[in-house]
Amino acid sequence: MNIQVGDQAPEFNLVTLTSEGPQTVSLSSLTEKSNVVLLFVPMAFTGVCTEEFCSVTQGLDVYEALNAKVVGISGDNPFAQQAWADKEGIGITLLSDYEHEAAKAYGCAYDSFLPEKNLIMGGVPKRSAFVVDQSGTVRYAEVNDSPGDLPQFDAIHECLKSL
Repeated sequence: MNIQVGDQAPEFNLVTLTSEGPQTVSLSSLTEKSNVVLLFVPMAFTGVCTEEFCSVTQGLDVYEALNAKVVGISGDNPFAQQAWADKEGIGITLLSDYEHEAAKAYGCAYDSFLPEKNLIMGGVPKRSAFVVDQSGTVRYAEVNDSPGDLPQFDAIHECLKSL
């Protein structure tokens, strides 16, 4: 079941790499300080995922002006995510959903096989976007079945402006 606008966002505890090493990040720790944009992507080092996160990185000032923290979530391990971020200049916080628990909780995990790509994708997140306000309520939800479809960033910006 997909998370809908108005639902309470599922809590998560995911790992990111910092200069001090791996650290756990919870959704509630993020929403304490600002609204949060959660961007789920299928996997690191792929063309559309790289394009999406590099584009968002270039526009981080827009999100900051709207009191929003952007985080990227994939099922890759945090070391692969850090190598990807370093190689591509990705400047958003990347969270590892290695067990795919967050993707399942948000209703954005592929079930199994993606026929048009001939890939086994069970548990891998679909390209999705969620805006969670500081009270933990989902204010925007978008789950794309096609991994090539980017989120509607104009709609995300409008949502953030309304908060």
